[in-house]
Amino acid sequence: MKHEQKPNAFTIPVRIYYEDTDAGGVVYYANYLKFLERCRTEWLRAIGHDQADLLRDPGIAFVVRSVSLEYLKPARLDEQLTVSLEVEKITRSQIFFRQHIRRANLEGGWDELINGKIQIVCVNAAQMKITSIPNPLRTKLEALQ
Repeated sequence: MKHEQKPNAFTIPVRIYYEDTDAGGVVYYANYLKFLERCRTEWLRAIGHDQADLLRDPGIAFVVRSVSLEYLKPARLDEQLTVSLEVEKITRSQIFFRQHIRRANLEGGWDELINGKIQIVCVNAAQMKITSIPNPLRTKLEALQ
């Protein structure tokens, strides 16, 4: 499968360590969620917003509302993967992502291991209630669509 980078996309590398695998020597299915989370966190940091800073001021957090994943091929110990996201849609209080985990193949292309849709929602961190994404941040995010 050919992997083309879109303007609203972001990618990080992830190496598979022993701790990521199960007794069968493949990545334990729940660990893929951690890799996807790291990608979203690094994306937010890359656009200038550290999650710890957002917690302090303006007191917001982004939490996962829903996840839908397809597990297509397994990853194994020591493999180098590429974890990516694409921003699909932004609303007043939510961001919808399409995310992929891929591995380079011998033919010079990419094998799709995981693909999915993740919906996150902005919450007031103290009350854990849905709130609007602050305007300056939402404006920046909308420009990335």
